Amino acid sequence: MRIRLLVAAGVGALSVGTPALAQEAGQAATTSPSEPAPSDPLTANVVDSEGTPDQAIDEGEIVVTAQKRAERLLDVPLAVTAIGGNDLATRNITDTAGLTQAVPSLTFQQGANPTNTSLRIRGVGTSLFGQGVEPSVSVVVDGVVAARAAQGFSDFADIERVEVLRGPQGTLFGRNASAGVVNVVTARPTRDFQGRIDATVAELDEYRVKGTVSGPISDTLRARVTGFYNNVGGHVRNITTNRNVNGFESWGVRGKLEWDASDSLNLLLTGSYSKNNSDCCASTYIRVDNPVVRQLLLPVTASPRNRTITEDTDTYANSRQIVGSLQADWDLGPATITSITAYQRYDLDVNQPIDRLNTNPIPFVGTGAPYASWNLNRGQVKLDNFSQELRIGSNGASDLTYVAGIFYNHLEITRPFERRRAVCRVGVIGQPCAAPIFQSASSVINLNTESISAFGQAEYRIVGGLKVIGGLRLQYETGTNSGTRTAPIVAGDVIFPSNPPSSGSFTASDTALTGKAGLQYEFSRNLQTYATYTRGYKGQGYEMEISADLANQGVLEPENVDAYEIGLKGRTRGGSLSFSAALFQADYTNLQVQANRSDPTTGVVQFVATNAGTSRSRGFELEATLRPSPGFSINAGFTLAESTINIDGLNCPLQLQAGAPVVTGAAPINRCYRPAAGATPTQNLRGATLPVSPRYRLNLSPRYENDIAGTDLSAFAQMVVGFQSEQQFAVEQDPLLVQPAYTLVDATIGFGKDNGRYNLSLFVKNLFNEYYFTDIRHGSLLATVNSPNDLVATFNKDSRRYFGASFGMKF
Repeated sequence: MRIRLLVAAGVGALSVGTPALAQEAGQAATTSPSEPAPSDPLTANVVDSEGTPDQAIDEGEIVVTAQKRAERLLDVPLAVTAIGGNDLATRNITDTAGLTQAVPSLTFQQGANPTNTSLRIRGVGTSLFGQGVEPSVSVVVDGVVAARAAQGFSDFADIERVEVLRGPQGTLFGRNASAGVVNVVTARPTRDFQGRIDATVAELDEYRVKGTVSGPISDTLRARVTGFYNNVGGHVRNITTNRNVNGFESWGVRGKLEWDASDSLNLLLTGSYSKNNSDCCASTYIRVDNPVVRQLLLPVTASPRNRTITEDTDTYANSRQIVGSLQADWDLGPATITSITAYQRYDLDVNQPIDRLNTNPIPFVGTGAPYASWNLNRGQVKLDNFSQELRIGSNGASDLTYVAGIFYNHLEITRPFERRRAVCRVGVIGQPCAAPIFQSASSVINLNTESISAFGQAEYRIVGGLKVIGGLRLQYETGTNSGTRTAPIVAGDVIFPSNPPSSGSFTASDTALTGKAGLQYEFSRNLQTYATYTRGYKGQGYEMEISADLANQGVLEPENVDAYEIGLKGRTRGGSLSFSAALFQADYTNLQVQANRSDPTTGVVQFVATNAGTSRSRGFELEATLRPSPGFSINAGFTLAESTINIDGLNCPLQLQAGAPVVTGAAPINRCYRPAAGATPTQNLRGATLPVSPRYRLNLSPRYENDIAGTDLSAFAQMVVGFQSEQQFAVEQDPLLVQPAYTLVDATIGFGKDNGRYNLSLFVKNLFNEYYFTDIRHGSLLATVNSPNDLVATFNKDSRRYFGASFGMKF
């Protein structure tokens, strides 16, 4: 109650209230990133576009490495949002998914587990959950690229800054950055001894703590150690198991050892270990029309506000990740040679019950039901990845600046999967089944890929402020996918109908040439414009899920994208206003998506990885920071994005299938039909909306801070408001699977000593208790054309209001 009263008082002190976005750092301490360590070889030679050395760069300006060389954010000729570590803390952004609060062009879809959870930039992201495909939005941590999307959803601890690069970035960042890059930079060891500890407590049993110690070992050797622990209680009540679920417990440690081997050679050794055990992400029923399902759900009642489930088996997703890297930077004066050698080990174990009911004992659910109980649906990921990057980048600002290098990657993934369900043919609804029939299957699939590429990008000043930009990347990849499926796997079971025994091996290779070309004009050191064309690429994919046709495999064709961007960046002298605007269009071919090929009549469940014909994302972005006075700032951001797709042969939305007519002539467009009597209804879509792609997103964040007279304390108040228009959750354009527009408002007040040694903040998330979903799907039990309207959904903890407090101490 005390926390609520204090937060309410702080919110009342705010005179401006609407969403946040920023991300050029302000002069306020909490909106600027941590200063780079003096030993950082990349930032040591920073200059602005006119050759001004780093010590003359204005206060409040951000230095980024979005083009793999240190530059002022203002000088980078592409759309980048940079968020400093302090800003992440004051917004209570604790992981990668939370970045959507600060970047309007970034959206997040929470799947049933980490393997089908994804980030999207400008409406484009990973649209399928197979482990044989790369993410469309690449997550890079300290120069190491995450091999699969599930690895990218990590806890933030000791972060210097996060850069979100929008649009394809394949020239410099490789073959899995067809939509953009989230580049995370963690803090380096310092030359003086220092440390920090931060703790957060919030409602619904949320506890977080993280700490860092950094300092010198000798004149040339420094170390930094960071650890974190999170225990976040669930926000969904499982009545059957009497537990709160959809929470997690995670912990990790990262160590860095930095050595100045000579005046020009710097070595940085980094090792990290993280563990996450979660009972995420059970879905709740939000609508049930089928009376049998309604009866079986009791005492749970389906509604959009339902936060209870009645499952006898909890969903879980447990992961472990180990990353080790060695970065060497050799300063040659005019240029720096950088080598990054990295190894990643990632393990994931997920079980997602499909029935979403208490099926112990197994109940009879009706004659002809495809299953009565489905508790075992377990998949694992065992990933090993080795990468080596060697590049050279120019130092300083001259007429010619450049980055060039080579990159090698070797990836091995093993994907075991097992499933078992029970069918009950006769009985009384809701009563235990007398003679259940069990269906089961398992598979083990291995993918081994290698890729090598050479890349380079340069900028050359033609005359005055006019520069030409050019870059190329030549890449070759090869992969072998092999596996075996066994069915049944338990004595007495029968074959799982959609997963019969099978085996096979398949090898494919591909060569691609991508690149970038453009012009940049600098009106002054505080104003520039650019226009670029980028050819992007996302590597070929393989089918690694249990339903794969192993005996007749084919490759999922690579995505290609032609992207165009026109931008304008500027700031006033002194930095009272800074802004960045961009017009963009990206045309994709062979977009890799997940298509529903299930047969609701027979109960065959099948989701197929396929290539969409074409897709387009185009729109407008604007980010700005206004600082009317030293203590007051307003960050704002707006994105208008129209993201569409053309694809043939999709299943129709379930509730539209019963009325689908037979069409034997030319196939209709954007209409459900049957190509023949008795065939599964299909549709051919043109200009359909991409999933999880709202047309509008707006963020505003006013912040006021000042010293408290007569004390050595300072205080601040900040509000973050984010608006999002409606979004579709299914590529099939299902009208039932739409999230209406919503607005979230967060607020924080904080106090601290002027020297920054102590700070305390009180916050409220979702102040006005706005309810929203991160995913909506049809319920699977008894989901037929005669019972199409049962819906389940997932939601974040902040889909309802909660309060918390954070405390930090430096030493």
